[in-house]
Amino acid sequence: METVLLLATEAGSRGIGINTNILETNLINLGILIVVLVYFGRGFLGKILNERRSTIEEAIKEAEQRQQQAQASLAEQQQKLTVAQTDAQRILTEAEERAKTVRDSILAKATEDVERMKATASAELDSDRERVISQLRSQIATQAIELAESQLKQHLNDNVQERLIDQSLALLGG
Repeated sequence: METVLLLATEAGSRGIGINTNILETNLINLGILIVVLVYFGRGFLGKILNERRSTIEEAIKEAEQRQQQAQASLAEQQQKLTVAQTDAQRILTEAEERAKTVRDSILAKATEDVERMKATASAELDSDRERVISQLRSQIATQAIELAESQLKQHLNDNVQERLIDQSLALLGG
């Protein structure tokens, strides 16, 4: 501890200043060291720096080549995308046209089927009406004949029969 105090008091007595003693400051040693480093280190450092420069230049060239390849690939992919979008639009347009054609065809077929069904229903209705009318006529004729026979049986006696026969013969000309 005494030495530290001694150094502190000695430093305090001198103050701050520049030491001009070359041997004490080791300026000669530093100068020799710098000269040796520059002389011997120039080749070594130059070689390292040249290698580093060439590595950097190669990396830059490779990066530029990759960038060019990426740009070419991007342009190619954009062109493919454009072609794909055009194809997709064409396919969509064709699908819409086909859908319209199919829809129109289905509507025409449905209209035709409805008309055919109407005609068939009308024909069946007419046929049923004619059959019913025919049956009614037949029933009416049968009932009329039955009624006429019953009335003839009730009102027809021998005198009336003779008179009818005579009138019929007179009409025939006899």
